Amino acid sequence: MVVIRLARSGAKKRPFYNMVVTDSRNRRDGRFVERIGFYNPVASANEQGLVVNTERLAYWQGVGAQLSPTAARLVKQFGTRAAA
Repeated sequence: MVVIRLARSGAKKRPFYNMVVTDSRNRRDGRFVERIGFYNPVASANEQGLVVNTERLAYWQGVGAQLSPTAARLVKQFGTRAAA
């Protein structure tokens, strides 16, 4: 099954997550098909904390990719913020 989830990168105590499309059997930080955005939980006020390519997200959901619970929460948050 294809899933859309977060892959952790960044330094110790300074997380940075890539939102990736991957096979569910791959490891969290392992091989992925496509990077469709990123999430920076420690972004300062002038930096972007969340960026998602909505066209690619819609495409992957259209072909059956499932969002992880955390990715779904972030996409929902991104959608409400983008509409405002």
